[in-house]
Amino acid sequence: MNTPTSPTSPTEQLLGLSALLTPIELDWQHRAREFAATRIAPTIDDDYEREVFRRELVPELGALGMLGMHLTGHGCAGAGAVSYGLVCHELEAADSAWRTFVSVQGSLAMTAISKYGSEEQQASWLPRMAAGEAIGCFALTEPDGGSDPAAMVTTAVLTDGEWVLTGRKRWIGLASVADVAVVWARTAEGIRGFVVPTDSPGFAATNIAGKLSMRASIQCDVELGDVRLPESAMLPGAAGLAAPFSCLGEARYGIVWGAMGAARASLDAAVGFSRTRMVFGAPIASKQLIQHKLADAFVEYEKGMLLALHLGRLADAGTLTPEQVSVGKLNNVREAIAIVSSMRSVLAGDGITSAYPVMRHAANLEAVRTYEGTDEVHTLVIGRALTGLAAFR
Repeated sequence: MNTPTSPTSPTEQLLGLSALLTPIELDWQHRAREFAATRIAPTIDDDYEREVFRRELVPELGALGMLGMHLTGHGCAGAGAVSYGLVCHELEAADSAWRTFVSVQGSLAMTAISKYGSEEQQASWLPRMAAGEAIGCFALTEPDGGSDPAAMVTTAVLTDGEWVLTGRKRWIGLASVADVAVVWARTAEGIRGFVVPTDSPGFAATNIAGKLSMRASIQCDVELGDVRLPESAMLPGAAGLAAPFSCLGEARYGIVWGAMGAARASLDAAVGFSRTRMVFGAPIASKQLIQHKLADAFVEYEKGMLLALHLGRLADAGTLTPEQVSVGKLNNVREAIAIVSSMRSVLAGDGITSAYPVMRHAANLEAVRTYEGTDEVHTLVIGRALTGLAAFR
């Protein structure tokens, strides 16, 4: 069984992050850690192997206040950005699938409805989603336009007082188990968002098979075959791509913390292994090359955590920019992948087995690297911020 880091692990003692956190933030962290250790860790290896998403855990996360926790009102906890980040960190230390779930539910679907929905839409969906009684998804990406949502071809046409949605979406997390989808489509007035109950005729979600990453999560192809909706289904406050981009920024922020959770779990596994693995009459932890790998990994982990905390403090102050989130996502996912790879080498042959979480985290992080903006996209976002010149086209 792969248990998330204990509060007294060498990694946490050396990091000393708890001294920089408030009692409320620590409480959120400890609750998320307990949930990860008792409800996710005992079954995650089997869930990953069999591609099982445990929907029964969703109401438990709701009862803990962790769904849409950064939002206020309609049953949401109104927690701070650092608290939310710490929850993401602990969940991803168990498995990326569960941080992804919290991101899709809270940062994407619930945030879209909270920020841009009508009072009726908010009252209808947010309390149930916060409680984990309803699951949401966020349908933006299309088969031929992952990094270029402006090229979307899904359309919404207003006909006789109804919106008719037609098109396809791909890599839509949770769509086949969702109760509601926030769907983005091109209208005569530009790109708009729509609240779509997934039992609407013409809405079909199919799980994507053959995944070698994020196997305890669900990603789908979505078909919109003349889905008919009332005029009130449109999100009234969402006009253009700025609205979905705002939601994506919330999810990317969670990744900044979450990726370091996967790195932490892998680092702690390697530290523990190295202290007991005997080679040439001594534990490998006593060898200089092993200590070099562990020390390098920890230094990058500490940098990543301090960057996450810095961005969290900016978010709580209301000054965090999208470009700063791009720095965090690019750096922390990239460094997490490097840390996990290095720790796999410390574990040697055992590192490729499910006795340790490292290969599972390595595979998951490849998906995390791609979604919510690839390395290339975030590099160009940062380059534009530095130079004032866009290099996307």
